[in-house]
Amino acid sequence: MNKELPEFLQEVIKKYPELWKSYGDLGEAIASVEGLDERSQRLVKLGIAIGAKMEGAVHSHTRKCKKTGISDEEIYHCALLGITTIGWPSAMACLSWINDILEGLKVKKK
Repeated sequence: MNKELPEFLQEVIKKYPELWKSYGDLGEAIASVEGLDERSQRLVKLGIAIGAKMEGAVHSHTRKCKKTGISDEEIYHCALLGITTIGWPSAMACLSWINDILEGLKVKKK
């Protein structure tokens, strides 16, 4: 089980493993559609999470962006772009959620 997933979600996955597998399969099918490369997909998904103001999704997609090799500056830029769309307070909240993950990754590297 992925230890980065929230504990409650891990319990749901244990209880309904076929639903989780189907969800994962759907994600893979969508990602394989011709159009955006993986890097662009990661940034778009982070932007969607920011726009929806979903803290857990912003955390998750920030981690996935880093695993894809996207720089901290590019990730922060996603939240800054939201200022004129979702407003200053919401964009700052999202920026702080991104910062939670990026700073946490720096601590793990030390």
